[in-house]
Amino acid sequence: MTRPTEADVRLAAELVRGAGSLAAKMRHAGIGDSIETKTSVSDVVTAADKAAEKAIVDRLAAEHPGDGILGEEGSTRESATGRVWTIDPVDGTYNFVRGLEWWCSALALTDGDDLVLGAIYSPAEDAVYVGGPELPTTRNGVRLDPVLDTPLALACLTTYLHPAQLRHPVGEAYVRVASQAASIRILGSGSMDLTAIAQGKLHLFCQHSVPDWDRLPGAALVLGVGGTTAQVEAGGVLWSLAGAPAAVAEAVEALAS
Repeated sequence: MTRPTEADVRLAAELVRGAGSLAAKMRHAGIGDSIETKTSVSDVVTAADKAAEKAIVDRLAAEHPGDGILGEEGSTRESATGRVWTIDPVDGTYNFVRGLEWWCSALALTDGDDLVLGAIYSPAEDAVYVGGPELPTTRNGVRLDPVLDTPLALACLTTYLHPAQLRHPVGEAYVRVASQAASIRILGSGSMDLTAIAQGKLHLFCQHSVPDWDRLPGAALVLGVGGTTAQVEAGGVLWSLAGAPAAVAEAVEALAS
């Protein structure tokens, strides 16, 4: 497992803080007609998403020109070092557009198959989270407590599922997990949900067809507090899970049954 350097940790924190601050400033100024729809009415992109991603990419080009880049808004660069920065400039764009505060800027650093670190900045709470498998997770530099193992029956599940899918095999797989959970939250930002799991406020992330920019930053934080992650196919899609080890294990079993 690759250990992050102090310089990587510092840079990651600075990148997400800068991107999130820029997006927040642009929202305050008014995003006007910059909103575009991507795959659905709830999947949108704004000029702030694009500007925040460009700010991260430009700095990485200057400081780590050999590293690869994978950005949600289309930025890509092949890696000459084996390292890749995966970027979500605004995670929770629908919330961002609608004036809700559950959104963030997020990124992850991988080295080959190793997840090195994740970093997330929440402008609403002015909080930077950084952590990874070999990096204890912190919030504004203060180390978070280890995750408390929680069974699914006592766990608060966080997810995202299009309502139309409830009647499909995808929905049937979801219900096998959700029906065993103590409570459910659908808040609209996977990365923010995972910061809450890393803090013990929620317990289990379970969502299907999750791209790396929505999965890796928060998964790194969960691993940094002793949580676990998993992926399993069910209902014809790939589910990603993260959280308290017992809840993850039970959810995997429910999905696979």
